[in-house]
Parts: sequence; structure tokens; C-alpha cells
Amino acid sequence: MLTLLVVIIILGLAFDLINGFHDAANSIATVVSTKVLTPFQAVVWAAMFNFIAFWIFDLKVANTVAKTVHSDSINLYVIMAGLIAAIFWNLLTWWFGIPSSSSHTLIGGFAGAAVAHAHSFDVINQGTIFTIMLFIVLAPFIGMLVAFIITVIIVNLCRKANPYQADKWFRRLQLISSAAFSLGHGGSDSQKVIGIITASMVVFGAWMTKHGMPVPKWAHIQEVIDAKGHSTYAHVPDWIPITCYLCIGLGTMMGGWRIIKTMGTKITKVTPLEGVAAETAGAITLYGVSQGLGVPVSTTHTIVGSIMGVGMTKRLSAVRWGVSINLLWAWILTIPVSGLLAALVYYVLKLIDPAAAN
Repeated sequence: MLTLLVVIIILGLAFDLINGFHDAANSIATVVSTKVLTPFQAVVWAAMFNFIAFWIFDLKVANTVAKTVHSDSINLYVIMAGLIAAIFWNLLTWWFGIPSSSSHTLIGGFAGAAVAHAHSFDVINQGTIFTIMLFIVLAPFIGMLVAFIITVIIVNLCRKANPYQADKWFRRLQLISSAAFSLGHGGSDSQKVIGIITASMVVFGAWMTKHGMPVPKWAHIQEVIDAKGHSTYAHVPDWIPITCYLCIGLGTMMGGWRIIKTMGTKITKVTPLEGVAAETAGAITLYGVSQGLGVPVSTTHTIVGSIMGVGMTKRLSAVRWGVSINLLWAWILTIPVSGLLAALVYYVLKLIDPAAAN
């Protein structure tokens, strides 16, 4: 059982690494496309703020992800199947340059494997899944609306400004806005894997307790029940978030150039002013939804919506809606496809080791 847990932790950190270079485009697409930073400078800048997020955000999103399915109804094989499926889908969409959501890939895989194991949808925390599905739709529209408003305000405030001086200032401001979005990216996306590893620790701890063995200190998760009967994980060992934040930062430094091209140039052409507006809108949306509500919203959906909102201030035709519709299909399919892949992986694991069914 310990070996299986270690494998899951390694897979989880591998997913975080892949998530970093898959979602690097989210953090740096606009700052690269406006040529404010070179690609290398941009990924180093983004990676640094991905990691700094560890000291700023709490673990609300991690708690939500950990409770996507009922932990007393799953085992470590379920979590492993979900991670394998999520890694496969992430690599596939990265290869084709599709900015799908790593967050929803992981959640879909986790849920799909759990359903395959329990032979019932009752194992899923349906309220949590419904909220996550709702924000698949809402997140890009929130980002779009906020970006549209910010762009209109900036354009009106700077109407009489010297174009050269204004462009110079917005290039500087884009460093701040891209840092803010990278901070939100790290604080949001790292927590998905923190949640998965936490869930695996809870399952491992329950197995150890059931067999009369003490739970190692490094694997101990403290669960607290509030007055309303809702449970949260009040204490997660520091090594879990630190390694997750480190991996997503390293992954971002590896870059995801295929997706950066889609995000930075194919949706709409972005100027430094518009880059500031899009990144600021994305950061506001991430902080509000992920940290305010604890909902694992997609950084991909958020920044794509923000870029579209910026493009709409010029004219509707400035947004390449054909590209956006293709992205929308990828978003819609991510959770169900990841769930089906995870179910298939789980059945394969069960054939290899019948203990997976227990």
C-alpha cells in the first residue's frame, strides 16, 4: 500500500509539472505576443510567481478537489487511474496545441475512476461537481465581461495620452498584470494536485487505521468538522503544497509553446494596453472565484474569456470566433472524456491487480 501511495504522489507531481508547461500559455501568452518579454524571460517570470503563491493563498481549492468524491468509497487505484487519464489527456491536448483545462481534466479523471469502481454515481459529491460544471460556463464569461469593462475604462482614461508614452507605460504595467495572473495561476492550479494527494493520504490513513497500524506523521491529515457538519482538511503536511508549487513552477519554465501560439495570436491580436486589461481581468476572476469561493476554476477558460473580452472592445469581428468555438468544444469534452479514459484505465488496473476492486 505504501508503494502504491508513493507511485500516486510521483504521478501527481508529474501531472503538476505537465500542468505547468501545458498552462504556461495562460500566464505568458499576452506578455509574449506583445513582445514585452522574450519567451524565456516570460516563463521564468511566471514560474517565480507560481511558486510565490504558496505563501499567499490558503487551501480552499485543494479542499474542494479532495472532496470531489467521497473518500470512504474509493481506494488508491481509483486515484491512480484518474491521474494516469489526466496526464494522457493533458499531453494529447498539449501536442495538438489545444488550451484545455488541466483542472477539469484532473477532476474528470478522479470522478470517472470513482464511478467505475463504485458502479454508481452516488460516489460523486454532486453539489461540488455541479458547481465546477457551472463555472466551466461562467468563468470565461466573467473574464470576458471584466476584461471588456477594464479595457473600456482604460481607453477612455488614456484617450488624450501620447500614444508612444502610453505604450511605454503599458509595457511596464504588463509585467505587473502578468505577475498577478501567474500568482493566481499558481494559487489555483497547484491546489488541484494538493487536493488529489490529500485525498490519497486520507485513503491511505484509513487503510492503515483499519489494519491496526499507526499513520506516519508525514502522511497524517487532520480533518475538522464545523458547526454545520461540513468537513475541511485543517492541516496538510507542508511538504505537499511546497512540492506541488515547486513542480508547477518548474513546469511553467519548460514552456508550452504550441498552446502559447493559439492563446497569444490565434484568438485576437493583443496590444500592451489590452494585455494589461486581459491579465488583470483574469487575475480578478481567479482570485474572486478560486480564492473567494473555493471553486477550482480553470485558468485556461478565464484567460481565453478575458482575451476575447478585450478583442470585443474593438469590434466583434476582431475575435476569431471559429478558433474560440473549437476551444469551447475542447472545454465541454474535457470532463466526460477524462472520466471515460479514467474508467478504462481503472478497469485495466483491475485486470492487472484484482485488489483494485476492493
